Amino acid sequence: MARRDEGPESISGVTATKAGTHDLRVGGMTCAGCAATIESALRQVEGVSDVRIDVMGGRVRVGYTGQKNGRGDLSAAIERVGFRVEDEDAMRTSSPQGERVPAQSFWARRGRILMTVISGVALGLALLVGVLEAPSQIALALLAVSTITGGWYIVPRGLQAARNRALDMSFLMSVAAAGAWIIGEQTEAAATLFLFAIAELLEAYSMDRARNAIRSLMDLSPAEATVLRGGQEIRVPATQVEVGESVVVRPGEKIPVDGEVTNGSSSVNQASITGESMPVDKESGATVFASSLNVQGALTIRSTKPASDTTLARIIHAVEEAQASRAPSQNFVDRFARIYTPVVVGVAILVAILPPLAGYGEWETWIYRALAMLVVACPCALVISTPVSIVSGLAGAARAGILIKGGAHLENAAAITTVCFDKTGTLTAGRPALTDVIGLDGRTEVEILRLALGVERYSEHPLALAVLERGRALGISPPESSDFESLPGRGARASVEGTTIYIGNHRLGQELGVTNKDATAELERVQQAGRTAVVVATSREILAVLAIADQVRPEAWKALESLRSAGIRRTIMLTGDNEGTAQAVARQLGVDEYRAELLPDDKVRIVRELEESGERVAFVGDGVNDAPALAASTVGVAMGAAGTDVALETADIALMGDDLAKLPLAIHLSRQTLRIIRQNVWFSIGIKAIFVVLAVGGWATLWMAVAADMGASLIVVANGLRARRVRG
Repeated sequence: MARRDEGPESISGVTATKAGTHDLRVGGMTCAGCAATIESALRQVEGVSDVRIDVMGGRVRVGYTGQKNGRGDLSAAIERVGFRVEDEDAMRTSSPQGERVPAQSFWARRGRILMTVISGVALGLALLVGVLEAPSQIALALLAVSTITGGWYIVPRGLQAARNRALDMSFLMSVAAAGAWIIGEQTEAAATLFLFAIAELLEAYSMDRARNAIRSLMDLSPAEATVLRGGQEIRVPATQVEVGESVVVRPGEKIPVDGEVTNGSSSVNQASITGESMPVDKESGATVFASSLNVQGALTIRSTKPASDTTLARIIHAVEEAQASRAPSQNFVDRFARIYTPVVVGVAILVAILPPLAGYGEWETWIYRALAMLVVACPCALVISTPVSIVSGLAGAARAGILIKGGAHLENAAAITTVCFDKTGTLTAGRPALTDVIGLDGRTEVEILRLALGVERYSEHPLALAVLERGRALGISPPESSDFESLPGRGARASVEGTTIYIGNHRLGQELGVTNKDATAELERVQQAGRTAVVVATSREILAVLAIADQVRPEAWKALESLRSAGIRRTIMLTGDNEGTAQAVARQLGVDEYRAELLPDDKVRIVRELEESGERVAFVGDGVNDAPALAASTVGVAMGAAGTDVALETADIALMGDDLAKLPLAIHLSRQTLRIIRQNVWFSIGIKAIFVVLAVGGWATLWMAVAADMGASLIVVANGLRARRVRG
């Protein structure tokens, strides 16, 4: 939709995707400082015009002018500052996207773990030597070993960052440790680097946990499929199943492709796509989704989409794009961080210089305090607090069958005050149903339906299908009939067991000249109730009046109540249907307001008027006919998007199943995620402010500052992961 700028272009893929850009997967990124270092290094490469980094996704998109830059040049620039570009082939998997978010395995970190262990052991022995009052030279040597091994990976990266004019955490820690050695605080220097090395390992582990939010979605799809080829069942990677091939899925297996059932019947748990709690019955002709679980019965499925374009793959792609977009809170945090770090570094320099020059204390004292300030100058916890929470919220929602298209929409949903609903297909099922059979002169429902079925068995009109469905439900068999004729604009007729039976609207009855006082009264009563009136008649009399109406969704009333409980001030139904029908549905559901007989432009006008009056409006529709209103609203919500490509594209939030009860859950999740973001932001700012004051006052040691700074990062990551737990 063109109405909103959602921030940076999405980042996905590994190789060059179009002229002028390269997409790369980068391992080892754990904080905003890492991103700043990488961006600075890439911008020094000739021809680079734009760099966009997604720390959570471990992805970098580089825009360049001309054809001077190859992937190798960019990879070399990244590797020079201590990060690694992931091998493309090593990351290929059988996931729907064919790739997965890079994660550092235990073995990839074993060098860091070994050096950190040596640093800790050496530091512990140095402290023990001091307690035992052994020669100071031994303690000094052990502290040197601890400092060198603790900074083995930190100091080189810090120096590389400095060469690229980036004040990242590694550089600030390196300066703090070097300064501590110079002023004779060797124990503090060793402890600082040891604690920071531990914190980096823990932070990398925590970030991998956060990245699992996307990886877990990928793992929903099975790796292999059983395909019928040449009359033989063959196991192949799911990514190699071609469109049109037949796939066999046995009980207890996951369905590997999107497709159509061609043989067999079963119950299928498709909660991974639609969030439905109960399995859905599937038989020949039914649509199934990749990652659904076949509960019972064998199915043969004709693949309708390649693995890269299944509904699950599109969900994953949408979530990956969403995590790369920037929410308003994230923009605020980034602006704050860009100001905060240089200001604190500048203050630290002044703290180191001005007091001793003015005669207030020793140089060593104030330099030590300035070094402690440097430790808290990098806003890692603050910057990572928002994306971790947003990615967790987006992935948690996707697992519940709610696809939120970006962090901005996640935050906007939390502020919704008014919800506008389309009627047909949203509050109602969008499928006419026979609600009343009013037989005249004592005729029974079964008698009337039997005659009606004799006519309607040949018709494909939606109202006819409602009559046929009711007849099947009651087990009534259609009688023999012939000479069917459609009467456009009025109804239909056929010869049923030798008698001509007419079914149609009030106009048909008038044309036949068979209307009477009783029939007219029933017709008016049905129409006043907001239902469509149909007459069943012969050429001499009206036999019955049928009432047909679009049925209200069973969950709609509860969903509206949940929205009110959540603090939504107004619920408004907008429909193109007539006044009587709209009034009946509004009364049945208890919406606050309704507007009837609207054109699509009228819905847009109403949404805009509400927003101009200060309301934050969510519009809920089918994602196709209501596209203009979806686009005009603060948040556009599409119903039943699992099988609708248009809905997936047009809506800000897509409810994958036809379950309106997911809407209150989506708003609850948005508010929960926003609360977590605010908790993280204020906690991070608070910790920084406290330790800046403590450092200046001389109450914070270097190792305390390290523990507080990195501890804050771990706490906000852990808190952000709570957004994955979706609870209504």
